[in-house]
Amino acid sequence: MSIAITGATGQLGRLVIADLLATGVPADQITAVARSAEKAADLVARGVRLHVADYDRPETFAGAFQPGDRVLLISASDVGRRTAQHAAVIDAAAAAGVAQLAYVGVFGGPKADFLLAGEHRTTEELILATGLPYTFLRNNWYSDAPMFTGDLASILARGAIVNSVHGESRIATASRGDYAAAAAAVLTSDGHLNAAYELSGDHAWTFGEFAEVITRLSGTKVVHSYVPPQEQKAMMTGAGLPDALAEIFVDVDEAINRGALAGTPGDLSRLIGRPTTPMAETVAAALAELAS
Repeated sequence: MSIAITGATGQLGRLVIADLLATGVPADQITAVARSAEKAADLVARGVRLHVADYDRPETFAGAFQPGDRVLLISASDVGRRTAQHAAVIDAAAAAGVAQLAYVGVFGGPKADFLLAGEHRTTEELILATGLPYTFLRNNWYSDAPMFTGDLASILARGAIVNSVHGESRIATASRGDYAAAAAAVLTSDGHLNAAYELSGDHAWTFGEFAEVITRLSGTKVVHSYVPPQEQKAMMTGAGLPDALAEIFVDVDEAINRGALAGTPGDLSRLIGRPTTPMAETVAAALAELAS
């Protein structure tokens, strides 16, 4: 048996592989599935096996998986094209008869009613239709994503977090490292087959609270500024974001306002065996990176 990770050279994939190695999984029992051998060179240097495959070329997944493998399908980043891309992996996993197909989806699963969730819902349906043993990892947003601390330099420069999220609305993010640890846990321990986990941070915060944390840790005054959805969309498209993608991001803000991303069921902290990473810790790390 080996553990195969798709999207292995992405930020999440690399963290999952690092966690697997740290927990004692032999490198030669890990297969990194990636589009580019060059980008995976450092993983290969550590002894990890490599299978080069492209989500847009289903034939390249031939031989990627073996009977009894545990596979982690990390969702593709091409919004609007992901269903077909994920199907390529699912078909290959089904043909191989893998022992577990874990999928990194979105918080809420079939109940998630925002635009970005559609492809994730469909992917879960495709996996269920195969009859393979599955594990659904329904991740909430990442604290270190571009819309949060990933945009910290710009937030500090303008002194404001600008979006169409109401002041009292909350979201329960966690760090990318937390989600990676959960993925590694379900791939290396028993009791996770045919299970779905709603993964989020232990604490749901408001953007005003987020601004206060940045202010306290950076010494630069930052506030949260609400703008109407259409103004938010116009700002995004004016910055060069495609109209359809801007619509999706504005819709995420509306989902936050509805409370769709505020749940704290505790699945994530239970899987990783510790509290999730506080937003203040993620902000501090991002500030240290900016200063380096």
